[in-house]
Amino acid sequence: MGRSERPPNALTTRAIASVGLVLALLSVAQRALGQQTVTIAVPDSGSIVADLYGSGDRGLVLVGHGGYSKRATWAPQARMLADAGFHVLVMETRAAVALKGGKEVDCLYSASCMALDILAAVRHLRLTGATAISVVAGSAGGGAAAEASFRGKDGEIDRLVLLAPMAIDTPEKIAGRKLFMTARNDLGSDDKPRLPEIRDQYTRAPEPKKLIVLEGAAHGQRMFNAPEGAQLMREILLFLREP
Repeated sequence: MGRSERPPNALTTRAIASVGLVLALLSVAQRALGQQTVTIAVPDSGSIVADLYGSGDRGLVLVGHGGYSKRATWAPQARMLADAGFHVLVMETRAAVALKGGKEVDCLYSASCMALDILAAVRHLRLTGATAISVVAGSAGGGAAAEASFRGKDGEIDRLVLLAPMAIDTPEKIAGRKLFMTARNDLGSDDKPRLPEIRDQYTRAPEPKKLIVLEGAAHGQRMFNAPEGAQLMREILLFLREP
């Protein structure tokens, strides 16, 4: 005679229901934050990992390039920009990930190398519904974003926000609308002010373009955590929303 299955008792049923409710609430909470982690293939057979916030047809890529600029450090700005109506993708270049893992890094300061990763992120947003895409990046990431603007197809990147970008070899080629931003007293190697070089890059870049110099001395993404951080975000939003 076969062995019959015993029906679950009331305690078991309530436990299963409670677990299901917790999982559902976690799912709702994650959707409320607008965050989802995805892996994106890069044309040279590698891949990047990115966090997505928000939704809609206005895409925005935030670039982490290593050191202090990582996916996690962009989270506060990503949420603010998603709340403002942007579909935000936060990424780190593969060079930055390799550096964190203690591996030898060949292209941490190679704009052409990192540009491939940025273009992969841009194309992911295009494939998921974005009709206009901007990129916000600082320091080495800013140089890579500038490179990506003219290495990709015409019109792939509509706008660039470059936060104290590293030297760009050919600023004359930078495509799309451009906003250069830096802190007046930001110092580079040997305590050399970065502003003169950034101003030169801006001067050589084609129109349309804009340069904003904030007070203070914070570099790149660190400007968000400086006293001028609120002004920085306001200027970025104004630029991104311009017709």
